[in-house]
Amino acid sequence: QVQLVESGGGLVQAGGSLRLSCAASGRTFSSYAMGWFRQAPGKEREFVAVTWSGGSTYCADSVKGRFTASRDNAKNTVYLQMNSLKPEDTAVYYCAAGSGLFYSRIHAYDYWGQGTQVTVSS
Repeated sequence: QVQLVESGGGLVQAGGSLRLSCAASGRTFSSYAMGWFRQAPGKEREFVAVTWSGGSTYCADSVKGRFTASRDNAKNTVYLQMNSLKPEDTAVYYCAAGSGLFYSRIHAYDYWGQGTQVTVSS
């Protein structure tokens, strides 16, 4: 069992930055791939980024070059550094733990956090 708690969301102006954190409980954290997803009002939840257990990362094209995912297995924490934020980045951001297969698909993740709101004003 893994419990995930996101933090770091808030209100920021366009062009600003935020760093989201996701703290995980459980001794097997390091074996999971950790994904970041987001869901804007009226839209489906979409993949943002993933960090695999070995530390490699991948970001969706919509955020590539602006967002960076990372993890610290010693702290059981994953991060999402978000720079050059745009109003269209406004959403609830979720972290999730899974096997890493089909990493961009919601059903590939077994555990989810409660989400943290990110609002980018223009």
